[in-house]
Amino acid sequence: MSTKKRLSIAILQDLRISGDASEIDEELIVNSVNLVRVSGECSATAKNPANYTALTPLGFLERAALVHPTRKSVVHGSVTYTWHQTYRRCRQLASALSKRGVTFGSTVSVIAPNIPAMYEAHFGVPMSGAVLNAVNVRLNAQTIAFLLGHSQSSVIMVDQEFYALAEEALKIMADTSKSKFKPPILIVIADENCDPKSLHYALGRGAVEYEKFLETGDADFAWKPPQDEWHSITLGYTSGTTASPKGVVLHHRGAYLMALSNAVVWGMKEGAVYLWTLPMFHCNGWCFTWTLAALCGTSICLRQVTAKGVYSAIANLGVTHFCAAPVVLNTIVNAPQNEIILPLPRVVHVMTAGAAPPPSVLFAMSQHGFRVTHTYGLSETYGPSTICAWKPEWDSLPPEAQARLNARQGVRYVALEGLDVVNTQNMTPVPADGKTVGEIIFRGNAVMKGYLKNPKANEEAFANGWFHSGDLGVKHPDGYIEIKDRSKDIIISGGENISSVEVENILYQHPAIFEVSVVARPDERWGESPCAFVTLKTDIDASDQQRLAEDIMKFSRSKMPAYWVPKSVVFGPLPKTATGKIQKHLLRTKAKEMGPVKKSRL
Repeated sequence: MSTKKRLSIAILQDLRISGDASEIDEELIVNSVNLVRVSGECSATAKNPANYTALTPLGFLERAALVHPTRKSVVHGSVTYTWHQTYRRCRQLASALSKRGVTFGSTVSVIAPNIPAMYEAHFGVPMSGAVLNAVNVRLNAQTIAFLLGHSQSSVIMVDQEFYALAEEALKIMADTSKSKFKPPILIVIADENCDPKSLHYALGRGAVEYEKFLETGDADFAWKPPQDEWHSITLGYTSGTTASPKGVVLHHRGAYLMALSNAVVWGMKEGAVYLWTLPMFHCNGWCFTWTLAALCGTSICLRQVTAKGVYSAIANLGVTHFCAAPVVLNTIVNAPQNEIILPLPRVVHVMTAGAAPPPSVLFAMSQHGFRVTHTYGLSETYGPSTICAWKPEWDSLPPEAQARLNARQGVRYVALEGLDVVNTQNMTPVPADGKTVGEIIFRGNAVMKGYLKNPKANEEAFANGWFHSGDLGVKHPDGYIEIKDRSKDIIISGGENISSVEVENILYQHPAIFEVSVVARPDERWGESPCAFVTLKTDIDASDQQRLAEDIMKFSRSKMPAYWVPKSVVFGPLPKTATGKIQKHLLRTKAKEMGPVKKSRL
């Protein structure tokens, strides 16, 4: 057998072992072999332990413990850990899990807010070889039961406040599967900030307390990095607004690259002090769980996000960075005076993503002294994977113009290889004119492995060799992209497309509006027309809603095309996900239930 043939077979075998052999271009492999042979490097430069290691973010923790063993790693109220302690605790967790049969292929689910145990799970669980499934604590028991079963979780770690929720989910699972149900190992995480009754209840029901569980593990556990960087590190579920949630599987390679990319694109310095306003269960905290270890920084845990808590942490704990959805930024800038601590003692860098931030909110944040970096991404792209990279020439522009530019979704992250906006029919790139709308697509190491046990969804998501976001946007002459809407959120009125995001951005400028979401409502004349759901600022007299609605419509007519103007305004709180995203699907349902806007009889 020829050397070329043997090498081709070896490459094929390597691809099959890593699970990548579903579509192998053998001609490409042969060409690669020929290239290697021509260069004379076939045997001289082969991979070996001295020159190749699978990428994984787990090694960041070991390095942080070596470089800054006494520096604070995690702070939660009166509880403080150093990097030396965190490394030992994560190894204890990995060891304790291994002793309970957790290994490669196992799934460990964690139902908890931003507490030290959740941070430790991002290292300890994959150190055992298992996959971490960080669960949204605001989901209902039925949904949690689905994803615990779908992920086949063998261990559940649950914060004491949410123990009853986990117990209800497990009961649903038991009732559904009956004799086939095998109860997972249940670990309850105690928190001195919570009512002790929930902890006592959990222990009385047979749950193992987290600290006691750690004691069964070895703090010097000799964990091993994955042999293959394609191995799964985490599993996270989409919101499932129209069907069952989809399980997004991420690999060690992507987590490593995105963790470092976060630091590069944001200019984070070693030793940053980071406030956890973003839930760690949301896209693994946008990979900042691992970024902070790489930078030997400090995590300040914030169990409940309030404007007062944010300002207090900045003033008293040295916070330099935090991430938050635009709705949280809106809360910060509209907080009552008795909760605001200004001026800020230092420049505080804020990364926002999750929804298109209104320019008015970005402007208000800058006026308060925050430096906001706007990013965009999805669970399927490890969280943010594009950034509105700031350009020095923007510094001389008026603040309002700066805010408008910064409201765009920008350019690809350093760790993302491909980003484009394409025609939804033929995949051709749209012109960079800032007007032609297409779908935003991604390609590269910052894209998920795929959806767990869902080949049909994977086929659709990865059609034509790109990940399809489902988001509609434009590409500006400078190459920066800007979201116009989700494809399902576009309002089609009289044959004209209306971007709900653009209407919202204008409405946010109204002095009485605190939050607003615009969706399509059936319309007898136009088919659909914009319906604005509005939450008023706390100091606004809401007794005469008819007058307020008329004032908002009058304001709209002065600022936007007539067919964009909301034909109906509904006041009240807006439904949100755990990460602050407004649940438009619920508002669309409500608008539909309201019936169509009647055709004028005049």
